[in-house]
Amino acid sequence: MQYENIKVEIQNRILYITINRAAKLNALNKYTLLELNSAIHELHNNSQAGGAIITGDGPKAFVAGADISEFADFDIEQGKLLAKDGHNTVFNLIENSPKPVIAAVNGFALGGGLELAMACHIRVASENAKLGLPEVGLGLIPGYGGTQRLTQLVGKAKALELIMTADMVTAEEAKTLGLVNHVTTQDDLMAKCEEIMNKILVKAPLAIASAIRAINAHFKASEGGYSVEIDEFATCFGTEDFKEGTQAFLEKRKANFQGK
Repeated sequence: MQYENIKVEIQNRILYITINRAAKLNALNKYTLLELNSAIHELHNNSQAGGAIITGDGPKAFVAGADISEFADFDIEQGKLLAKDGHNTVFNLIENSPKPVIAAVNGFALGGGLELAMACHIRVASENAKLGLPEVGLGLIPGYGGTQRLTQLVGKAKALELIMTADMVTAEEAKTLGLVNHVTTQDDLMAKCEEIMNKILVKAPLAIASAIRAINAHFKASEGGYSVEIDEFATCFGTEDFKEGTQAFLEKRKANFQGK
């Protein structure tokens, strides 16, 4: 796919996805979401990519929200379709990715931008980051999973406060709340994300995928998290990576995982 709203490149097994609309503070419009869908499928299907880092172009914004002009005139059914399509084609796709996805949050991560970051498995924020869900100020609520993922990350009471007041939090406040994993200087942001990703990429890829599925199952009422963990744990025993990992441990050498 030829991208216009995002930039995509692979280096050293990392797929870099950059929202490339700095003039619009990297706001998510329908075309950007379509391109993100394509990029995440590329992550899943490209054997050269072990994981992805998502960021926004420029120092001002990760993603400063959705493009409000696109849905200002929507009715109930159009609003429902907008949210449902977003869940299915981008946000849930990222959360359920068998390969790790890290959000490099530079600047504003608001509305759909924070929802995009929360869909990622790990979040690293630069010191200048501001995070929030301001939708109630538009007469809306978060519609791309924000009510659910924010509650999972920071707890019910704080999620209610942040959503109902529409307050933004700083990077350090977000770290204290558990909303982001790490805070760095802006210059060190990508390096920190790469450091974390490279630690993951030397581990067994199929085990990483199993861990993601088991942890996600904890938050799904239709699935028993413990049962999924048991099944995923058992599945790992049938992989070549398990044999390689245990043999390497016994031989006191570094494992060479092949994702098989």
